[in-house]
This record gives sequence, structure tokens and C-alpha cells, in this order.
Amino acid sequence: MSTDTPLRPSQKLRWAGYVCSAIPVLMLVFSAVMKLAKPPGLAEGLAHLGLPMGLTLGLGLTELACTALYLIPRTSVLGAILLTGYLGGATATHVRVGDPFFAPVLLGVMVWGGLFFREARIRELIPLKK
Repeated sequence: MSTDTPLRPSQKLRWAGYVCSAIPVLMLVFSAVMKLAKPPGLAEGLAHLGLPMGLTLGLGLTELACTALYLIPRTSVLGAILLTGYLGGATATHVRVGDPFFAPVLLGVMVWGGLFFREARIRELIPLKK
């Protein structure tokens, strides 16, 4: 019989959540740092998406703030909600210009998947079985 309480996920489930969460976190932090560092080629990429360079500071800081909230256990649900909105905007931007949009959608799924595995309160809200 398992010694885990319903409010605490098993060690394996928690680690699956950490791994699933690490991928979008690393991608989002990398993306934010690139927006803040403004490497060559960023202006062309933003112009292709119809975004001015003046938005990079705000976008980068928003991305970092939402990701930080997601990483803090006490605010992880709020962070996931905010990241969903951010990634939804990224998806809409890519759809608008006709680019592939699977990356922000996949990152959003991984954000919630990681949270689902490591947070019992999310599994209670979204039961996959009775």
C-alpha cells in the first residue's frame, strides 16, 4: 500500500512533473534572455511577425516574470495561467503570419502537464479517471 497521501504525489510522479516542467521553463528563459540581449537577427524575426523592436524589453520581462511565478510552488498555478495567456498570444501571432504554431501550443501543454504531475490539487481539478 502506498504511503503517499492524496495531497502529495509519488516520487516518480513528482519527478515526471519536474522533467515535463523543465523543458518549457528552459525554452521560455532562453527566449526571454534573447529578447533582452537583442542579438543580431532579432529585429528581422520580430519584423516578420509584425512586432516592433520596442516591445522586446516588455515581452522579455513578462516572459521571465510569468516563468518565475510558475517555478515558485506557492504561485505555480498563477504562473501556469499567465504562461497560457502569453503562449496563446504567441500562437495567435504565428497563426496570423502563416508560420507553424505547434511550438507555443506544445510548450503550453507541457507547462500544464508538468504541473498536473507534481501538484495533487491540479489532478483533483482535472481527474483523468474516477
